[in-house]
Amino acid sequence: MTSLHDLGLSVKRLQMKHHRAANEALASIGLTIVQWDALRHLSERPGSSLHDLAVLTFQTDQAFGTLAARLEDRGLIARAAGAGRAIRPVLTAKGERLFQEGVSLTRGVLEESFGPLDAGELQQLDTLIAKLLASG
Repeated sequence: MTSLHDLGLSVKRLQMKHHRAANEALASIGLTIVQWDALRHLSERPGSSLHDLAVLTFQTDQAFGTLAARLEDRGLIARAAGAGRAIRPVLTAKGERLFQEGVSLTRGVLEESFGPLDAGELQQLDTLIAKLLASG
């Protein structure tokens, strides 16, 4: 029987495999997985504050603020004032284009990684992960 420690380590190894492969694929369009993930969340949740995006991307407010400044310097996002002191970035046309290019690149990474599983196994894996996430 697999130990819980080994199972946890396997989950982490799969995550790192995905991150490395996605970083390699996204480098072809000048992005990292962290940058692409920020663009993804901004595309999926327009109007989000910098704080909201920091939470969604597992970063501190300060780290995400630094990332947002870099994305703004590259012309991928523009900062717009929100209610109160909130800054609500928006994707620029260039940011949206790179995000969409990244969608197909990251999809390819995941298709290759999960390729050995059939449709039933993919559904079972999804169900098990959802169950674990719901229990915490």
